[in-house]
Amino acid sequence: MSELIPFRVEVPEAALTDLRGRLARTRWPEAETVDDWSQGVPLAYLRELCGYWADGYDWRVVESRLNALPQFHTELDGLTVHFVHVRSPHPGARPLVLTNGWPGSIVEYLDVIGPLTDPPDPADAFHVVCPTLPGFGFSGKPTRTGWGIERIARAWLELMARLGYDRFGAQGSDWGTSVSTSMAQQAPDRVAGIHLSPPLAAPDPATFDDLTDAEREALAALANAKEWEDGYSVEQSTKPQTIGYSLVDSPVGLAAWVVEKFQGWTDCAGHPENALTRDQILDSVMLYWLPGTGASSARLYWESIRAVHALFTEGTGDTVTVPTGCSLFPRENPRPSRRWAARRFPNILHWNDLDRGGHFAAFEQPDLFVDEVRAFFRLVQV
Repeated sequence: MSELIPFRVEVPEAALTDLRGRLARTRWPEAETVDDWSQGVPLAYLRELCGYWADGYDWRVVESRLNALPQFHTELDGLTVHFVHVRSPHPGARPLVLTNGWPGSIVEYLDVIGPLTDPPDPADAFHVVCPTLPGFGFSGKPTRTGWGIERIARAWLELMARLGYDRFGAQGSDWGTSVSTSMAQQAPDRVAGIHLSPPLAAPDPATFDDLTDAEREALAALANAKEWEDGYSVEQSTKPQTIGYSLVDSPVGLAAWVVEKFQGWTDCAGHPENALTRDQILDSVMLYWLPGTGASSARLYWESIRAVHALFTEGTGDTVTVPTGCSLFPRENPRPSRRWAARRFPNILHWNDLDRGGHFAAFEQPDLFVDEVRAFFRLVQV
């Protein structure tokens, strides 16, 4: 199936009724024994959020926003892949593929696609392609092992060729950082530049006797994540099937698993709704609940997280030669310094440490995200 098949999101009302019923029948645990988020999502907040999910949230709003975009299915390397393709009205627009990660989805980009495709200055215009990772959202679920970062990157290269884009830019966050980087390594003649938030590069031991304050903070954040924050990753990378049963069967279990990351990874001063609206949070959860991708999305960790984790903790001998732009938002982790990153990315043209925003930059700070993408690609000949 090399053709591009138009796609619409059409969730049956029965699926929404089932969700409300499951929420009503939740068997809740007792409250945490601390007065913060250190043991996970607090009971009182999750009950409040899920009460709104059952009685106030309207899925049809975001469904309509998604269906206002040109969506497609196509087969890549034997798997059906969902993607959005929005062409700019400006004839000189540059092709750009955006790739997010976990627990993200296409809804992260709803507020940036318009500004990217139809900016005030036509010189900043992009034709935007947003593919959905295998096992995520409305893409197909792999039935065999092997769908790791490199294979996804090859599939994205094929997708861009199928759309008629011989040369293009790539932007990535979370898993998308590694996918975009792999695309650049596999096809440096086609990938004009990559914009990463953040670049994945390990601390350089040669600098440890002369660390900046920011580098000390970056090392401390890595150590803290290893001890206190990486439990989800260890589970998904070792036993994704086991956690998958809970994530696919229990909406409250799924919400807790995802919302914990919105609290921990956004620039939210302790509460996720300081960074994202309640509806935005639930829109994201629904992109995992409705297609039942709790297990299939977790398997990407089983496939690739060991190699990716080594990139920003232990280092690697590989280099990425294409022009690179790097935007580091303050609540991001990892946060390599420019001199650490330059060892792996020797062609950095744009580097910016921003003063607000977190891991979900396009979602949390769409204006800043767009500014960063534009600033980098103004320096690149696509």
